[in-house]
Amino acid sequence: MNIFQTWIVNKPIAHRGLHNAEIPENSLAAFDNAAKENYAIELDVRALADGTLVVFHDETLGRMTKQDGYLANLNYSDVKDLKLVNSNEKIPTLGEVLKVVDARTPLLIEIKNMGKVGELEKAVLKTLEGYKGEYAIESFNPYTLEWFKINAPQIKRGQLSSFMKNSGLSFFKRQALKKMKLNKKISEPHFIAYHTKDLPNKYVKKYKDVMPIIAWCVRNEDEYTRVFKKYCDNIIFENITPAR
Repeated sequence: MNIFQTWIVNKPIAHRGLHNAEIPENSLAAFDNAAKENYAIELDVRALADGTLVVFHDETLGRMTKQDGYLANLNYSDVKDLKLVNSNEKIPTLGEVLKVVDARTPLLIEIKNMGKVGELEKAVLKTLEGYKGEYAIESFNPYTLEWFKINAPQIKRGQLSSFMKNSGLSFFKRQALKKMKLNKKISEPHFIAYHTKDLPNKYVKKYKDVMPIIAWCVRNEDEYTRVFKKYCDNIIFENITPAR
C-alpha cells in the first residue's frame, strides 16, 4: 500500500498520548483517551537496568515523578509504584500499553536509544510479536532504524530529526542528524519526523514528495496553520484539537 494513503499521513498523532492537566503524558489514561478520541498515539520506549521496557520520555525521574534517579540505573521494582505527577497513574511498561490500546488505534513508537544498538531494539520487537494493531517505529538514532531494516523490514520506520540545538551531541553528530546524512545508506526511513520549529528547511524539502513528513510537536493553532500541508503531511500534536 502507498504509505501516503496510510494512517501515518491520514490520522493525527497525539504526542505521548492525549494528555491534559488531569491526565499525565505517557500514561495508560492518556493512551486510552487518545484511542477513544480516534487519534494515533506517539509514545517513548526506553529500557531499565533489568531490561524492562517502560514508556517514559525523560532519562531521569524528576520532571514526571518528583523523585531522583536515572531510569537506566533503576530496576522495575524501583519504579513500579511511583506515581506520575498530579495523578494516580504509574509508569507503564510497553506490554501494558499494548494491552490497554488493544489495536484500537495505531502506535508510533519512539525508541530512546542514542547508545549501543541491539538489545533494546530486540526487546521491543519481541514485545510487539503477536500484537494485532498497526504501528511504526521512529528514532533519532539512524542505527536503531538500520537494526529494524535488517531484522524487521516489514515495520515502517521513521527518522526523527531537528536542528539538534542543546542536544549535547558533538558538532559532527549534530550536523549528521540535522542534515539526515545517514538516511540513504544506513537508516533508509519510510518517513521523516522533523521538529516543527525547524520547518521548512532544505534538508527536509528534498524528501517532500518522496516520503511523508511529520511535524513534531505542534502545540498551538498558529504552528498548525503554518506547517500543516505546506511543509508536512501529518502532525504529532498536543494542546490542540486537530481535525481527524
